[in-house]
Amino acid sequence: MTASVDVKKEGGFLAGLIKSGAHQKLLAFASLIMLLIGFSLGSPNFMQMSNMIAILQATSVIGVLAIGVTLIIITGGIDLSIGTMMTFCAVISGVFLTYWGLPLPIGVLAGIGAGAFCGFCSGTFVAKMKIPPFIATLGMMLILKGLSLVISGTRPIYFNDTPGFSEISRGSLIENIIPGLPIPNGVLILFLVAIGTAYVLSKTVLGRYTYALGSNEEAVRLSGVNADRWKIAIYTFAGSICGVAGVLIASRLNSAQPALGLGYELEAIAAVVIGGTSLAGGRGTILGTLIGALIMSVLTNGLRVMSVAQEWQTVATGAIIILAVYADMSRKK
Repeated sequence: MTASVDVKKEGGFLAGLIKSGAHQKLLAFASLIMLLIGFSLGSPNFMQMSNMIAILQATSVIGVLAIGVTLIIITGGIDLSIGTMMTFCAVISGVFLTYWGLPLPIGVLAGIGAGAFCGFCSGTFVAKMKIPPFIATLGMMLILKGLSLVISGTRPIYFNDTPGFSEISRGSLIENIIPGLPIPNGVLILFLVAIGTAYVLSKTVLGRYTYALGSNEEAVRLSGVNADRWKIAIYTFAGSICGVAGVLIASRLNSAQPALGLGYELEAIAAVVIGGTSLAGGRGTILGTLIGALIMSVLTNGLRVMSVAQEWQTVATGAIIILAVYADMSRKK
């Protein structure tokens, strides 16, 4: 009898683990550890401090983008414009700081504000005009790509005359406190964005409606809630996070590259799905997204360190996306 009860308890625990999606985060974390071990054995240069810093620096941009698109995917939508939105926000910061010579804080806020406005537009297309998210954000992707080229005159915008801008991403406040630990500010910003977004998802009304819209949007509408307004708010918030990513990548490169951006959305979406967020909506965590972003960065960096050709790196990224979507479908079944 006791054995039977123990079996039931164990089965209930496993069922609860699977239902909560925690097993997906555990699998993702185990995959991350395996990648680290595998690349360490494959190349002695992989575990060097400089390479670990490079991985974290790359993760800061993809991670922030992935956090933004996590909110959209939890609602049951998708955003294909986050890559070019990031570029557009970088260009806007460049215009404010380089062309107009405005103070650094204003340029940074302009980039974040541009992301919020783009998210507001995408949310309006989806919520008010009832355009499917895939089509609405695909159109927004092309619009922002064109605007970035038009505003910049198809030329990169450099921040050489803007003191302190490169320090936003490449400086290290942590090293000033703990000498010998040169963790870039971009990584610190990534974790601050992650903590803030996780708080919003778990402790605020916006977070509750984010999950509710993904679980059953019709039920939200029938309960008397203005679902369209909350969906626009979610897209706007996600857009502001993409604006942060735009400032980060511009600071990292010390320039706004108007032709950059395409392809980033695929890596970000892959990171979100690998981290356990369901493409069907209603489920997802920021912690899982961070793990997924680290997996993508470690994979890309490890293949580069092992001198794998760029075209095969692209093949590996595509395979990871397919596997991540397949895992999400299997989890739903």
